[in-house]
Amino acid sequence: MSYYSAERRELLEGRIPVKLLGDSGEVFYELALEMVSIIEENNAKGEETVLIVPVGPVGQYPIFVRLVKERGLSLRGCTFINMDEYLTDDRKWIDKDHILSFRGFMERSVYSQIPDSLNVLPENRIFPDPDDPGRIGRIIEKLGKVDAAFGGIGINGHLAFNEAEEVSAEEFATRETRVIEMSRETRTANAIGDLGGAIDAMPRYAVTIGIKEILSARKIRLGVFRPWHRAVLRQALFSEPSGHFPVTLLQSHPDAMIISNDIASAAAFKEE
Repeated sequence: MSYYSAERRELLEGRIPVKLLGDSGEVFYELALEMVSIIEENNAKGEETVLIVPVGPVGQYPIFVRLVKERGLSLRGCTFINMDEYLTDDRKWIDKDHILSFRGFMERSVYSQIPDSLNVLPENRIFPDPDDPGRIGRIIEKLGKVDAAFGGIGINGHLAFNEAEEVSAEEFATRETRVIEMSRETRTANAIGDLGGAIDAMPRYAVTIGIKEILSARKIRLGVFRPWHRAVLRQALFSEPSGHFPVTLLQSHPDAMIISNDIASAAAFKEE
C-alpha cells in the first residue's frame, strides 16, 4: 500500500481524474459552479436537468443558492434526487425536524432560501423511500437520464451509504436503492462530524440510492477536504476496483472526477 505516501503531484497519475485546489472553499465553489453550469446548459436547450445530490458535503449549497439568485437561474425544470436519509430502528425516515435529517437540511438550507419563482418544484425534490426503494429507479427510467451525481467519499470508500462489501466490482455495481445497516466506522465518523462524538445517538439504519444509480450518471463529481481523506483519496485513485472500497468503481466511469483541497491531497503518511 505504498500509495498512501504518494505526493500531491503523483495523484494526477491515478485511475480517476483529480482536480487539486487550495482551500475547501475552492472545492465547494467548484461543485456549486458545476451544478449551475449543467442547469444553465440544459435550460438553454429547453431540457430538464436531473441531479443526484448529497447532504455531505454541504459547503457547496450556500454558494449554489447565491449563484441561483444572482443569475436568476430557474430550477423549475430540475429534479433533485437526494442520495440518502437516516432511518429509525423500525426502518422509517427519521423526523424531518431531527438534527440529522437530510430532508430537513435540504428544506432549511436550500429550498427555503430560493424564491418560489426559481425553485425546484416540490414534487421534484426526491428522497429514497424505505417503503418503496424501487421508486428511484422508476423515476430515473421515466426521466431518461441523470445529468450528474455529486457527493463525497466515506472513510471506508462508501458513496452515499453504499457500505463496503467483500465482493467484486462487477457484483457491487448492481446494488440498487435499498435500506442498509451502517457500519460502525461510518457511524463513528459521522458521530464525530455531526454529534460531537455521540456514537450511541447515531441512527443504525439508512436508506440509500444504489451505486448502480450513481454510476448511471453522465458525470460524477466528488469533493474531498478532510484530513482523513488523505488516505481515502489515495486508495480511491490507486487500489484495485472492488466492493471493499466502493469509490474505486469510478475508475471505469467515463466522466468522473474527484476535487480535492490541499489538506486531502497531502500525503497520508510516509512509509519506510
